[in-house]
Amino acid sequence: MRQIETISSWQLASLFLAYMTGSAIINIPTPMVEAAANGAWLSLLIANALGMVLLACVFYIDQQAPGHSFIDYSEKVLGKWITLCIAIPLIILLILIITFIIIDIGGFFANALMRETPTYVFHTLILLVAAMTARSGIEPMARMFVWLLIIMVVLSLGVLALVFREYRVEHLLPVMPDGIMPILLGSYRAFSFPYSELILFSLLLPFLNKGDRKPFKKIMFFTLIIHGLLMIIPIVLVTMAYGPIAGKVQYSIFNLSRLVNIRDAIERIESGIGLVLIVGSYMKTSIMLFILKEFLSKVLKLQDKQIIIFPISFLILLLSLTIFDHETEFVDAVFVTWPLFMITIVVLPFLFVTFVAFIKRNKHRSNNKATSNT
Repeated sequence: MRQIETISSWQLASLFLAYMTGSAIINIPTPMVEAAANGAWLSLLIANALGMVLLACVFYIDQQAPGHSFIDYSEKVLGKWITLCIAIPLIILLILIITFIIIDIGGFFANALMRETPTYVFHTLILLVAAMTARSGIEPMARMFVWLLIIMVVLSLGVLALVFREYRVEHLLPVMPDGIMPILLGSYRAFSFPYSELILFSLLLPFLNKGDRKPFKKIMFFTLIIHGLLMIIPIVLVTMAYGPIAGKVQYSIFNLSRLVNIRDAIERIESGIGLVLIVGSYMKTSIMLFILKEFLSKVLKLQDKQIIIFPISFLILLLSLTIFDHETEFVDAVFVTWPLFMITIVVLPFLFVTFVAFIKRNKHRSNNKATSNT
C-alpha cells in the first residue's frame, strides 16, 4: 500500500496562499471596484474577516477529527447518504471551478497577449501542464509552488511600484459615495470568490505532517491576512491610477504594467507581468485538480488515484470549449450565478456540518458531566 504523502505546515500554507491568490489577483480588482467603487478595499476587509470565520470553522472540524476532512467527519456524524448528497454537488462544482479558471486563462491570452491564436491551444496546454503537476503529487507541488509564489508576488508588487507616477490619492475619496449597499455587494462577490473556496482547500488537511499541527492554525490565519493585503494593495492602487473608470478596465494590473515608462529604458513589460499572472492561475488549477482527484477517488473508492486525472482533465477541456457561446455569458455566470452556487453548495453544507459538530460536542460534554456527578 502506498504511503500517504505529507508536507510541513509552511508548505501547506504556501499552497494555501497560492490557491487563494492565484487567479484572484487577476480577477478581483476590476469587479470589486465596479461593485463598491472607492470602498472596494473595505469590501475586501469584510470578506477577509468572513474568511477568518470560515477558517476558524475549518479548524473546529479538524479538532473534532484530526487528520480527516470535513467530508470524512460528515460521513461519521450524518451518515453515508447525506454526505453523498453533499459530496456530489461539490464534485460538479470543482469541475466547474477548474473549467472557469481555464476559460479565464484562455480569455486573458486571447484578449491581451496573443489575439490571433485559437483559445483551445491555451486551454489544452495549461490543462496538460496542470494535470501532470497534479499527478506528480502534493510534495513536488509544495516545493515548486513556494518559489513560483515568491516570483509572482515580487514581480507583481514591483510592477505596481514602478507606476507610482500615475497614482492620485484623491481618487480614493469619497470612500462610500453611494452608501453601504455597494460595499456589501463587493463583500458578497469577494466572499464567494475566493474566500468561500478555502472550504475546498481544507480537503488537503489530511496531508499535513502530524508533528506540525500545533503551530499550523496561527500560520494559516497569518497567511490569510497576507492574502488580504495582497488583494487590497492592487485594488487601492488600481483605484488611484484609473479613478472613476477603474471598474471598467479589464485585467487592470496587466494594463497598469503598460503604463511603465522610466526614461525610455524600462517599458513594454506587460508580457512579463502577464505571464507571471498566468503562473498564479496555473498553480490554482493544479491544486484544484489535485483536490478533485483526491475527492473523486475517495467517493468512487478507487485504488489507483492517478488514473482519473487525465480523463477528468479531458472532460474539463471539452467543457471549457463548449459551455459558453459568448464571453458575456461567462461574465454573467461568474458575477451573478456563481456567488449563489458557492454559498448554496459549499458554504451552507459546511456550516451545517460545523453546527452538527458543535451540538454533538456539547452533548458529549453534558453526558460526561452527568456521569461524573453521579
